[in-house]
Amino acid sequence: MNPIERLFEALLWRSRWMVIFAVIFSLVAALSLFLVASLEILEPLKELLFSGFHVSPRQHETMVGTIVGSIDLYLIATVLIIFSLGLYELFISKIDEAENDENSSKILAIHSLDDLKEKLAKVVLMVLIVTFFKYAIHIVYKTALEILYLAVGILMLALALYFSHKKH
Repeated sequence: MNPIERLFEALLWRSRWMVIFAVIFSLVAALSLFLVASLEILEPLKELLFSGFHVSPRQHETMVGTIVGSIDLYLIATVLIIFSLGLYELFISKIDEAENDENSSKILAIHSLDDLKEKLAKVVLMVLIVTFFKYAIHIVYKTALEILYLAVGILMLALALYFSHKKH
C-alpha cells in the first residue's frame, strides 16, 4: 500500500469522529426537551393546587392537552437519546457500560443502521399517535362525517401499530 493511500484511509477512518457532534448535540437537545416538558407539566399542576383541586371542564381540557403535549416532548427527547446512542455505537465505539449491565434495556441495543432506523421509527410512530390524540381531544365533532374521519384516523393508527410490531 502506498503512503498516500494509507494516509487517506487513516484520515477517512478517523473522520467518523465527526459523528460525535451529532451525538453531543442530540443529547443536549434531549435534555432541553425533558426540561421543557417537565416545566410544561408544572403549570397545570400549579393551577390544580391553587384551585384546591376544583377545576372547570375548560381547565380540565387544558390540563389534559398540556400533559399530552408534554408526553409528546418526552417521546421526541427519547428519539434523540436513541439516536445519540445508536450513532455512537455504530460509528465510534460500543458502550462498555451497557454491554456489562445485566439490567440494561434491549431497546437501546443497536447493532446496525437498520436496528437504529427500526427503533427510531417505532418511537416516531408513538409521537404521531400522541399528537393525533392531542389534536383529537380538542376538536368539536358536529357531524357524523367528522366522527367517521376520527374513526378512520384511529383505524390507520391501529394498522400502523400492527404492522410496526409484525415480524417480517
